[in-house]
Amino acid sequence: MLNALDKTMLEKVADLHEIPQGAFNIRKNGVGVQRNTTDNIDIVTKADKSGIDVIVKPYTKGESVHIPVIVTEEAINDVVYNTFEIGEYSDVLVVAGCGIHNSGCHKSQHDGIHNFYVRRGAKLKYVEKHYGQGEGTGERVLNPKTIIEAEEGAVVELEMIQIKGIDHTKRDTEIRLMDKAKLVVTERLLTYKDQDAESNITVELIGADSSAQIISRSVAQDNSKQEFFFDLVGRNKGRGHIQCDAIIMHNAQVLSTPKISARHSEAQLIHEAAIGRIESEQLIKLMSMGFSESEAEDTILNGFLK
Repeated sequence: MLNALDKTMLEKVADLHEIPQGAFNIRKNGVGVQRNTTDNIDIVTKADKSGIDVIVKPYTKGESVHIPVIVTEEAINDVVYNTFEIGEYSDVLVVAGCGIHNSGCHKSQHDGIHNFYVRRGAKLKYVEKHYGQGEGTGERVLNPKTIIEAEEGAVVELEMIQIKGIDHTKRDTEIRLMDKAKLVVTERLLTYKDQDAESNITVELIGADSSAQIISRSVAQDNSKQEFFFDLVGRNKGRGHIQCDAIIMHNAQVLSTPKISARHSEAQLIHEAAIGRIESEQLIKLMSMGFSESEAEDTILNGFLK
């Protein structure tokens, strides 16, 4: 059974106010606690290691899969290997994410390795949210790894969001696009206090006329540190664009390394990176409308991370 804390964590990482309709798998403190499948979406426990296989039948339309993970105890070290088979010409939403509540003095950690096979002509929207809370001194650590292979004509949309409260994270994303496959990645990340975050995104345009857009926005506050490594590789005729914007505050550090590699004469690749502080004119304008300085800062940051 899910208690009040569990439900709060599920709302934060998966926007769930109640048990969802359709297919879902809820994992708590290293153990699956609730599951449901549908006629078109099956969820099977792996036999050889911790994790699940999510199988979406071809031509499935308008269905969703929720696979949230919650950790509510200290000294948890949870690792899962999840595989997703997104059938050809299907159109589905997958909502993942992990929330850690740690009120103890020992570290709690979740590592999730997700492999997606997005078949010909399929459309996948994948949303992953991370959130931490708790008054204890124990660290909250999340290390997601996402590997996606998109076949001919597939469309993939990723939203990767770190809301707050994660002390350490290493985020690895590897994506390979075949002929006419399309990708949009939106990353939003917040760090504060002494937190650190590393994000590595590699996208390969393997097929002809494939395309990718990567948008990363982050806010670094206090003494936190962020590192971003982007690698966009054009191996065929195609288009790719990286845009990385960060707001830096207090004594924080942000390091951004966008890399583009054209290995075909018709690969068109662009990268942009900008790091800066909140403009004083923005603060003054909002404060003239009755906002306090703190309220004005929060309004600007919330808008930036949307």
